[in-house]
Formats: sequence, structure tokens, C-alpha cells
Amino acid sequence: MIRDKLVLGFDTSAAHCAAALLLNDNLLGIISKDMLKGQAETIGPMVLNLLETRQVDIQNIKRIGVGIGPGNFTGIRIAVSFARGLGLSLQIPVIGVDSFEATYLGNDGNAIVTVPAPRNEVYFQAFPRTKIDPQIALLDEVLKRGSTVIERCTAKDLVKNISRIAAMADLESLKPAAPLYIKAPDATPSRDTKPKILS
Repeated sequence: MIRDKLVLGFDTSAAHCAAALLLNDNLLGIISKDMLKGQAETIGPMVLNLLETRQVDIQNIKRIGVGIGPGNFTGIRIAVSFARGLGLSLQIPVIGVDSFEATYLGNDGNAIVTVPAPRNEVYFQAFPRTKIDPQIALLDEVLKRGSTVIERCTAKDLVKNISRIAAMADLESLKPAAPLYIKAPDATPSRDTKPKILS
């Protein structure tokens, strides 16, 4: 049975739900579905379908790679929560991979990777990566920087690269997978009257 360096990757950080299965850098299978909502109900069955069609026992998964954004606030939390729970149950490492790194994989030289953000803005990160955190700005402002701009790749390429980065990750310096939020979520406290607490 296939066991060596079997990596499961998935991502729900944008208007999609995608999963990939990688064995020693060879892509065994990939599924992607465009969707604005419903990722929470889709990701589990999608992963099971991917494993079943490739006749892979989930117990043989060695690592999980999960997209941590930036992107849709709820979508990111769905994937990260699912990955953490699955990793805990299988007792395997979960590697969080951001969309910048996954998009830049396979490129070299100076570039700026952009990810769509609300209000005609983009999240962006310069590569080769420095200690400067990702930022948000209007796309025109990013283009004025004069560097090559690489837009976030497709959902299939994104989840494939997430899996590849997870396979290469150094587990000695691994941090818990956590959502990458570059700005606070667009949410405000409810103006409704607070419910009366019964004692």
C-alpha cells in the first residue's frame, strides 16, 4: 500500500473548495469546485472522494497542507479547523501555507504576489520574502512599485502547491497552522438589544 510521504492538501480561502493528494512530489489526484458558499459541507466529502477514487487509506496520510489565506474570513477558518481536527485524529503534522508562497512556488527572482481583497484592493507580498509582513493596497499602487506582479494562481495550482510546500516543510520549526488575516474582518457588533440573561 502507498505510504511514503503521502500528503493531503486542501484550500477554501476563496470562492472555491479544492483538495489534492501528493506522493513524493507526484500528483495522485486533485479536485476543485467553484463555490461562493457551502465549503464547510463540501470539504469533508471532497477529501473522502479523492481518497476513495485513488484507493488511498486515510490512515496512510503522513502530512496535511492547508491554505491559510489571505482571503475569505470564514473560508479560511473552515479549512484550518478541518485540518487541525483531521491532523489531531490522525496524529500527523498540519502545515499552514499562505497563498503568496503557494503562488510564488516555481518562480525565481524579484516579484510581488497579489491576492484579491475587498474594495478593489489586493493583499500583496514581495519575494524573495523578507521580514516585512504582507500588506494591502490598491492594485495601481502595487503596480507602481515596478516589480513583476504575479496574481494568485488558480485553485488547482494553489492546492497542488500547498501540498508540495507541506511535503518539503521542516517539521522541527513547524508552527501551528493558523489563519492569515492581514486586516480585521468586516464585521461590527449587532445593534440589536442584548438578550436578557435569565438567572
